[in-house]
Amino acid sequence: MRAVVYDRPGSFGITEVPDPHPGRDEVRLRVLLAGVCGTDVTLHGGGFDPVYPLTPGHEVVGEVDEVGSGVDTLEVGQRVALDNQVPCGLCRMCQRGVPVQCVRLVAQGVSVPGGFAEHVVALAAKCHPVDDLEPELAVLAEPTACVVHGLDLLALRPGSDVLVLGAGPTGLILTQLLRAAGAFSVTVAAPTPSKLTLAARLGADATVLLDRDRPEETVERLGGPADPRGDSGFDVVIDATGAAQVLQQTIALTRTRGTVFVYGMPHEGDRWAVPAHDVFRRELTIKGSCSQLNTFDRAVRALRTGRVRVDGMITHRFPLEDYGAALAAVGDHACVKAVVAPPFDAS
Repeated sequence: MRAVVYDRPGSFGITEVPDPHPGRDEVRLRVLLAGVCGTDVTLHGGGFDPVYPLTPGHEVVGEVDEVGSGVDTLEVGQRVALDNQVPCGLCRMCQRGVPVQCVRLVAQGVSVPGGFAEHVVALAAKCHPVDDLEPELAVLAEPTACVVHGLDLLALRPGSDVLVLGAGPTGLILTQLLRAAGAFSVTVAAPTPSKLTLAARLGADATVLLDRDRPEETVERLGGPADPRGDSGFDVVIDATGAAQVLQQTIALTRTRGTVFVYGMPHEGDRWAVPAHDVFRRELTIKGSCSQLNTFDRAVRALRTGRVRVDGMITHRFPLEDYGAALAAVGDHACVKAVVAPPFDAS
């Protein structure tokens, strides 16, 4: 079969590799769609400690085409969304009930082969049936699971006014699930008008167009909901961009006793100057969220029930051979979500 294979950071090819076959408790999936995201860009540069040779791709929807021994929950022909994370269950973090921080976490697309290939092998227990969902919907299950995990950590208070900085796929999914979690208003701020239009269609109460070249104007243009008592700002400010210059504006946008939520993925070397006295005096909270685990079932349900809508999100679609172009599309402001669709040779 063909697969994207990296031998070192920044160096990959579309390579013929041996067809994988499932072992006990595993199934093989014919990949229907695999989403491309900022994590894949980071892996391209060598971030996240990838294991080489590496086949990335962690947002996967596929069709079961081979079943290993011991599997009685799935059948050939079923469509599934893949939860790519497998914790060890034995390390200190797992034992403390925080498996997402497992020190021996096996992550398909990072430490073992992922979905930018014609086939991928996975544990049957990690494959969630989605026969009733179109692949273009089901492929957003993993990003949705990440958002659900984030909202678990955020523990949003009902009635909160929330600002989401960024209108990529995660910002758009956050917007929808924040409303479901009890936010009374959700404002989305981003520098791309078409993405703001999509955010409004998917439920944002207000949108604000930002200037990429003048991030310092963010505070001035985003004073927060009107409050007759003069307490400006938002109860929760979520950075869904990962950009250090955006994070720099978050404290000033946060209401007293509010929360700054670092959801977007910053570069490993980024530093953020936090005004410590402001955090102390105004009793602010800073939280972060990384990845997902044990939230996939709720993510699939959110997609199945329409609580999360993804119409309009997939803007770019590439064959496996154009993986390089798919990766580049992530940095294109016109791109909301790019996916790779491997061809299938029935012979």
